[in-house]
Amino acid sequence: MSPTTQAAGPAQAVPPRAVLRKTRGQSHGPVTRLMSPSDLGRLLKPFVFLDLVEADTANLPKFPKHPHSGIATVSVVTKGDMRFHYPTEGEGVIAYGGLEWMRAGGGIWHGDEASAGDSPSVQAFQLWIALPPELEYGPSLSQLIEAPSTPKVGVARVMIGQYGGAKSPAQAPDGITYLLITLAAGDRWTFEPPAGQTVAFLAVAQGGALDAADRLSAGELAVFEQSETPIAVQAGPSGAVFVIAAALPHPHDLVLGRYSVHTSVAALKAGEARIEELRPR
Repeated sequence: MSPTTQAAGPAQAVPPRAVLRKTRGQSHGPVTRLMSPSDLGRLLKPFVFLDLVEADTANLPKFPKHPHSGIATVSVVTKGDMRFHYPTEGEGVIAYGGLEWMRAGGGIWHGDEASAGDSPSVQAFQLWIALPPELEYGPSLSQLIEAPSTPKVGVARVMIGQYGGAKSPAQAPDGITYLLITLAAGDRWTFEPPAGQTVAFLAVAQGGALDAADRLSAGELAVFEQSETPIAVQAGPSGAVFVIAAALPHPHDLVLGRYSVHTSVAALKAGEARIEELRPR
């Protein structure tokens, strides 16, 4: 089946997929943590953290150098722009539809590559993904992918994975789909998960209420029941900008360190040892 977009109509063609949990998370200044491994991450793994950042450019939070291992992060800009600079990969500006993909693997230090762009304010989601055993102690990787390079399928931009015949250039693990969607007022759209990707959530960045088996609004995250049932969404009168994600279930424990997520205690110890090796650099 292919993804669909429809004009507003009287009824949804797709039976609703139940929403198990909704949250607005916890805000700390310009950052709202919508999900962490101690709460919704247990239901949504491999998705383990989700932050929504909203800030005036002058107040954009600055993160000191810090390490990670065992995870990957994808940062998706939903409004405004940010500048990224890497000593080896180069630099670029990420606006709506662009992303930064970072795979920590066995260990990486980062945190000072992002800075304010030209917009007066910025809004972005940062999603953390737990890596499978074959990648959690592998090489690290960073990719800066500007908006013209993210493929579009109707109203959807493919940030991670494959959807509707289009594939993201991000070198992400198989079995994960992450889309950025913009709907005009009253528009309907149906997400049809790839086979086996039964884990799913939706998080709203902008706009009025969404009808996705429940009422959702800006700043809210919904966790769906695990199934392959499509998810039908209808925007409210002000339209909507949101991300939706699906994945194969992560059949491993979440073993947590201060900056790391691994599948076993042994893998966590190896990742933290690698981080300390890299610290002098």
